[in-house]
Amino acid sequence: MKTYILDACALIAFILDEDGAENVEKLLSLSHERKCALFINKINLLEIYYNLRKEYDPDTFREAFSRICALPITIIDTISDEVLIEAGRLKSENRISLADSIALAEAITRNASLVTADHHEFDRLGRTEHIKFHWIR
Repeated sequence: MKTYILDACALIAFILDEDGAENVEKLLSLSHERKCALFINKINLLEIYYNLRKEYDPDTFREAFSRICALPITIIDTISDEVLIEAGRLKSENRISLADSIALAEAITRNASLVTADHHEFDRLGRTEHIKFHWIR
């Protein structure tokens, strides 16, 4: 079964019905049918929270979080030693956010594809790291 890790921007695109939302929706449908597995790390949910909070209000995230919890996505609420070490390596060697380093580390350690729209953040990494990306736009 194919495995995907969602980063914050992918789920925000879906929640706010932005460009690329239909691609996330297709993955959610496949996950619901148990044709793929979707994961997101809780740190990336924190990233969604602070992005929605600074643009909207606290209730927007609460509503979004309730919606997210009802989706066929497994929320990873721990950081394994393997993810910790890999995220630390990625963060120290690249100019990326801590949340992005965790999403990437989850993808690498789970042999999964990272679902994202952050070309500006990840295009250069795709050339130097062995990371599979699933671009939503």
